Parts: sequence; C-alpha cells; structure tokens
Amino acid sequence: MNVIDFIHNTQWEDLPENVRKQARRTFMDTLGVVITAQQTELASIVYDFSALNFGGNATKLIADGRPVSMPGAVLAHGMACDAVDMHDGYQLTKGHPGAAIIPTLVAATKDADGNAVSGKEILTSLAVGYEVAIRAGIALHATACDYHTSGAWNSLGCAAIVARRLGLTHEQTRHALGIAEYHGPRSQMMRCIDHPTMVKDGSGWGAMAGVSAALMAKAGFTGAPAITAEADEVAHLWNDIGENWRLPDIYYKQFAVCYWAQPSIRAALDLKSVHNIDPADIMRIQVATFHEATRLDHATPENTDIAQYSLPFPVASALINGGISYPELNGDSLVDPDVLRLSALVEMVEDEHCNETFPSNRLAKVTLTVADGSVYTSDYTGCPWTEFNPPSDQELLDKFAHIVGQVFDAQRTAKVQALAFGIHEVEDVSALLELL
Repeated sequence: MNVIDFIHNTQWEDLPENVRKQARRTFMDTLGVVITAQQTELASIVYDFSALNFGGNATKLIADGRPVSMPGAVLAHGMACDAVDMHDGYQLTKGHPGAAIIPTLVAATKDADGNAVSGKEILTSLAVGYEVAIRAGIALHATACDYHTSGAWNSLGCAAIVARRLGLTHEQTRHALGIAEYHGPRSQMMRCIDHPTMVKDGSGWGAMAGVSAALMAKAGFTGAPAITAEADEVAHLWNDIGENWRLPDIYYKQFAVCYWAQPSIRAALDLKSVHNIDPADIMRIQVATFHEATRLDHATPENTDIAQYSLPFPVASALINGGISYPELNGDSLVDPDVLRLSALVEMVEDEHCNETFPSNRLAKVTLTVADGSVYTSDYTGCPWTEFNPPSDQELLDKFAHIVGQVFDAQRTAKVQALAFGIHEVEDVSALLELL
C-alpha cells in the first residue's frame, strides 16, 4: 500500500488489536501531558500569543476556552506538551510524535461536512498519523547530517491527519506532505539541550506547519515532493506501511524530564530502595552514561526549562522526593537546599558501553558513596518505562490522575480520564471536547 492510500483508506477494522490498545493508551497519556502543561509559564505565554494572533472559531484552547483557529490551537497545545517533558517517544527517531499528533487530533474533530467524528475514527487517525510521522522521522535521521527537533518530521503526521479528515484528493495530500516537510522546523536539537529555553523540541511549530500544509493544499497551494516519503533511498521504510505497525513500539515517560536522564534517575532510586539509603548520608554521586546524556549538565537550573534538560538536578530531586512531575521542577523546588546539595555532588562520566548501545538503548550506571564510606553501584540500567518494558494500563491511569489532578479537580479529572481511555466507545467526541 502506498502512503497516500494508507492515509485515506485505513479503517478501524484494519487495525490489529495491539495497535488499537496502544492508540487508546497513547491518546490518554499524551492528552494528560497537554492538560498538566497549563501550569507552565510557557503555556501561559503561547496561549495568549495564539489567542491574539491566530483567532478563529475552529476549536478552543484546552483548559482555557478561548476560540482559536486550528493552526493556532495546535501551535499552543504542541508547545505546551513540550513544556512538560513527560510525553511519549520513539527510540529510532530520537524524538516525540505525540506532542504534535495528539493536539492535531483534538483540533481536527470534524469531517469535511462539519460533523463530529467518532472515537474510533480519532484512534484510527492517531494510528495513521503516528505511522507517517515515525517513518518520516527515521527517514530524516538517515538522510540529514544534523540532529533535528521532532517538529521536522511529526509535521508530516499532522498533515496526514488533516488531509484524511478533510477528504483531500490524493494529489492534494501529496502536496500537503511536501509542504509540511518543506516548512517543518528542522532546528538543531542539541542547541536547545546545551542552552535550554522555551524553544524545546519544535513540536508546536511542527504541528502548525503540518495542519497549515493540509489546509493550504486543500485551497490549491502546491509543495515540493516530500523526500522523506518519496526518495528511493528511504523506500524500504514505507513499503510495509499498514502491515508492520510502529505504534506499538513507542515508549512512555514516568518522569517529566528528558528521556536521556531517566535511566540515571531509575538507577539512583533503585540503589536508594535496595540499600535503604538516607539521602542525607550521600556524599558522592557518579553517573556513567552515554555522551548525549552527559550534555544535560545543569546542576543548578534557574527555571523549569533548564531543569527538564538537566541530569544532576532530577536525579537529586528524585532521591529526595521519590519522583519527578512538574511541581518538582518549578518554584521553590528549584531552590530546595537538600536537592541542590545532592545535585552539586553529581559527577557525570562518558561510558563507552552506553555510547555503543545508544540510541537503541539509553543506559546509565550510578554509584552512590555514603557517609560511612560504603559504596553502592548499580548495574547498567535503562529507562523505567520502555517499549520492551511498558507501563501497565493502571500505571498510565495513575500517572494521568496524578498529573491532570494538578490542573482539574478530582471529578473533572475522572470524567476526562474515563472518556479519553474509553474513546473507542464514543460515537461523538464533542462531550470530551466540552470537558477539555
């Protein structure tokens, strides 16, 4: 099946059961991240920006209610999702499809005739968008010389969803993919990691580029062919679309920081638990990990954005607090003297074994030295949740309740969770949109 036929012809009945289940889990999990992100300064700024500069009546801002255009909504929600680094990802793209795809699904809930779509159609579109975005991401990494942000490739998945929703012709859809690729933000990811700010992973811009591309293609705008989808050297990545599904292999995040830091957090927490270590007794922390993770070298972050691209600080905070969500990365948490003491103790060293296994695996080995001279060293440890060791449904439900409960009251949180996780049984998604 070619990619354009896949975009338009795939139906709920075509999805294998494991794809259906993963679509439900993914929709709920990343939607929860978008909601909890409303606590951030970044979301406040970009919401105001979108409401002021992208006005319209196509949809509304989540947890806010102001009407905006579809491109304005996905810009705001995609950037907000990146603001709380707790969204899903895919190993071989070294990035995040859902931060753009889920906002696009929430914005594109009506068909070409203006009728609200069903939950099954939302999940089918999710599967289509992820498959297109992930393959485009792998293709771009294989053919480009730099490490680019996720917006460079998840834009194609967003264009695919809107092309499907609006019933674009095959030729219009081809142009939409080409426009999305051409204008997707191919920005340098390591620049943000070395100098963390609100630019993040480009997913908001990618979503806006992808949605705009489909809307423009519908109006007759033309684009250069999408080489990540059409070039001969990447054809092998697309030949099995609709047969070999990538969606079941995405990973989820337990902690609200860069995925590269999560193995170190897990290893430190495991040592603390197994050896009953009091954080007050820790005198030295050494983290051996892969090169890219050692670049997360921000021991005393000044704000949430820097804290999310730190390794020492979240390791220290997790040892004190037991976990990391947005409150542990904001406000008074950033100046907690106990956390800062431990963060200053973290020494990061580059490890050849960790380098050799990256990016297929993210590994770290942590050594804790305590006041009595005892030294405890972990095994090589991966992320707490991976595609090979995924969280259970209950763990994802608990994560959703915890992070969304920071924004919505308990009753609203429970209603949104029930509708989001049970979206496949909903004939009209309007009820979920009203709750949002």
